[in-house]
Amino acid sequence: MTGLATFMAALDNLVVTTALPVIRDDLGGSLTDLEWIVNAYTLPFACLLLLAAALGDRLGRRRVFTAGLLVFTAASAGAAVAGDTGTLIAARAVQGVGAAVLLPLSLTLLAAAVPAERRGTAFGVWGAVNGTAVAAGPLVGGVVTEHLSWQWIFWLNVPVGLLLLPLVRTGLTESFGRRRPLDLAGTALAGAGVLGLVLGIVRGHEHGWATPGSWATLTVGGVLLAAFVRRETRTPHPVLPMRLFRSRTFSALNAAGLLMFLGMFGSIFLLAQFFQIVQGYTPTEAGLRVLPWTAMPVVVAPLAGLLTDRVGGRPVVGGGMLLMAAGLALFALVADPAAPYAALVPALVLSGVGMALFFAPTGAMIMGSVPVPDQGIASGVANSLREVGGALGIALLASVFAARGGYADGRQFVDGLVPALWLAVAALLVAAVLVLTLVDREPAGGPRGTAGRDGDAAPTADEPPATPGAARGRPPGAHAPADAR
Repeated sequence: MTGLATFMAALDNLVVTTALPVIRDDLGGSLTDLEWIVNAYTLPFACLLLLAAALGDRLGRRRVFTAGLLVFTAASAGAAVAGDTGTLIAARAVQGVGAAVLLPLSLTLLAAAVPAERRGTAFGVWGAVNGTAVAAGPLVGGVVTEHLSWQWIFWLNVPVGLLLLPLVRTGLTESFGRRRPLDLAGTALAGAGVLGLVLGIVRGHEHGWATPGSWATLTVGGVLLAAFVRRETRTPHPVLPMRLFRSRTFSALNAAGLLMFLGMFGSIFLLAQFFQIVQGYTPTEAGLRVLPWTAMPVVVAPLAGLLTDRVGGRPVVGGGMLLMAAGLALFALVADPAAPYAALVPALVLSGVGMALFFAPTGAMIMGSVPVPDQGIASGVANSLREVGGALGIALLASVFAARGGYADGRQFVDGLVPALWLAVAALLVAAVLVLTLVDREPAGGPRGTAGRDGDAAPTADEPPATPGAARGRPPGAHAPADAR
């Protein structure tokens, strides 16, 4: 039940990418509208993950999970009946709120429903299901759009959600966590700050970077994020404990994750359109042609895990970022309206292998960089920052695309695509440098401890030391990006 619910939420991250050209033809709208159809989902998703987990601890995880499922299902119906891009964007934002509830609570509910000796297997299946959802997103979106309509991308969620609602109520056990005070002010500052940055970038390429409105929005976003950091260092119950960033490994891996998602989401946003608008493929054909990238982690992740056991996580993650950068650089070099698909496949495969090498060890490395009582919040922070990176990536790469190209014809699209891909390459190279220079070296076999040497922060008063079974009984609140994408 939890796996099916989170499958829907993970699928909706990228499911609309191959439908965007059709939505644009049907509802109209500009490049900015297409950006917000994706970002309206990822922004509340990113900003509310930690708050949703805290609400579940306080009010009951099954109860809050059920509410999230109801919100997600209703918002999917709202997206399906949207008659204009503004309504669709609003419905996608509400969908993101529901998804932010479903993903972090699914693991804690799963832990309560499965005996301790079977949890490892259950968590592995959960991660594989969510990884498959992300990989299948562009293909599912293309198939549904071509053979039914883009509205059915959202309608399909409705019967599944309605079926799950009574099953969740009767089949899952209610559970509670530590009832910590909610940092609503911190959550609001973080959400408003990230929104200000993304909105400022979008306004920059829509109205011009020299306009006062663009700079004012970016400035306000930066000020709000600075206020958020200041608050989190002073409040006794922060939504994002800044002490976690004392760990150099934790800080470097999260910065790399943000940059990796920036490059990945922004690139897929444009490449899914490239295959349709420039090369003339149908939505289904476009989804299939993105698979050498998006599906590669399903194939490579197990091998990457074995490699991590032999050489440690740092070279695997750093090498993955270099391979992904090489893949996007190769695509930028060969991209052309007349380029045969075979010439693009090596670039897609390199990008997919690099992405798999990043995801395979990072979950364990992040968990190993913080004390056991902080592992749940650490996983939530990692997932939130990655979703923020995805939203920023779409905004930044679309901004570069709009400044240099457009939708008039295939040549103009490629003229905008190529410099946008080079920006993604730069972000991934910075991520590789961060990992290879700042992440602590761990022994072969991967991270074994519960905290890196610079991450031994003492538990706070509301986070007592873990009992011997704590790590097994209360798993990190990660979702697919941390473990399986």
